[in-house]
Amino acid sequence: MSRSDAAKIGIVTVSDRASRGEYEDLGGPAIASYLNEVLTSAFEEIACVIPDDRRLIEETLRELCVKEGCCLVVTTGGTGPSARDVTPEATEAVCDRLMPGFGELMRKVSLEKVPTAILSRQTAGLLGNSLIVNLPGKPKAIAECLDAVFPAIPYCIDLMDGPRLETDPKRIEAFRPKKKSSI
Repeated sequence: MSRSDAAKIGIVTVSDRASRGEYEDLGGPAIASYLNEVLTSAFEEIACVIPDDRRLIEETLRELCVKEGCCLVVTTGGTGPSARDVTPEATEAVCDRLMPGFGELMRKVSLEKVPTAILSRQTAGLLGNSLIVNLPGKPKAIAECLDAVFPAIPYCIDLMDGPRLETDPKRIEAFRPKKKSSI
């Protein structure tokens, strides 16, 4: 597969302080590392670090989905209860349809680890032929949440006529329904 045929995946870190360079972005690299570990199909990552500004988050999500053609956009940060945490609102504003099961499952898995996971407001939705998934900001929580929802992501992309994402079955097995025999 040539580089131009590779699936495009957006990675967006939403953080005032990281966007100003006050601390190192750990969330975006954690997502990239996860994808490199799990995916066996070719993909091109498009990563950016932006402040907690709803208008800018919305613009960035639209740019990645519509202009760049990302089949998947994964965000990290901005999902808590503070006044500047507006990633879920920005995601909901740009999406054509919401996928609430993603947030429900991520919270369930996170609640098994830490009681403050109930404060998390992760969500997911569809913009055109793109899936947007909001993740928490901590690398350990990112991996736990992705482990929970990633088995469904390749099939979701398939259903939107997106590129086929293949996973390493030793790490994560993508769920795709078995085709029924036509006999």
